[in-house]
Amino acid sequence: MTFYTEPTGYEKTIVSDLQGAWGNLREAVVENAGFEDWDRILFHIDEAMSWESVRDLDRMKATLTVIRNIAGQADIPDEPADWIQKVSSILDKVLEKIRNGERL
Repeated sequence: MTFYTEPTGYEKTIVSDLQGAWGNLREAVVENAGFEDWDRILFHIDEAMSWESVRDLDRMKATLTVIRNIAGQADIPDEPADWIQKVSSILDKVLEKIRNGERL
């Protein structure tokens, strides 16, 4: 019988950057809670970070569009707004790498 062990080293990839950016966006929204529709944005962030969205990046992109639309209609603080832009930029890079057949 083979015993599988946990890897001791991990290669940092753009996907880990994307995961970190989503986490930072979530944290920025929680830290600045109280602005208009912050709870709706938080709900959709959790949806975008769900297993279903991680396995379907087009779904993640659609959820990010919803987040941007809500944020665009609300007066959100600078920090969450900056993280929305960073998540968007990294997700675009991930999708471009996939289209180009590059390794993630």
